[in-house]
Amino acid sequence: MRHLIYRLGSHPKRSLRFFLSGLALFVLSMVLIALGYFYQPWLQLPGMIVLVPALGVAGYGYLGIFANRFSQVLSARESAKAAAKKAFEE
Repeated sequence: MRHLIYRLGSHPKRSLRFFLSGLALFVLSMVLIALGYFYQPWLQLPGMIVLVPALGVAGYGYLGIFANRFSQVLSARESAKAAAKKAFEE
């Protein structure tokens, strides 16, 4: 499990780029859906089609960002545990 967390969080800039791209696609899909609601109903279909990959890309990016933060917490915990063990042995 730790290996997966470290692997997902190893590239935080790439994860941020994925998240922001997914967020931009999400906004585009919401604009298309809103335009379809107010003007032309056929615009909702492309909005719904774009919505699925937008949520996937944004979710993958957010998972990478979360894994990076969580791996930092795990690393800090391991180093604190090692320091406490060393202090106890002395």
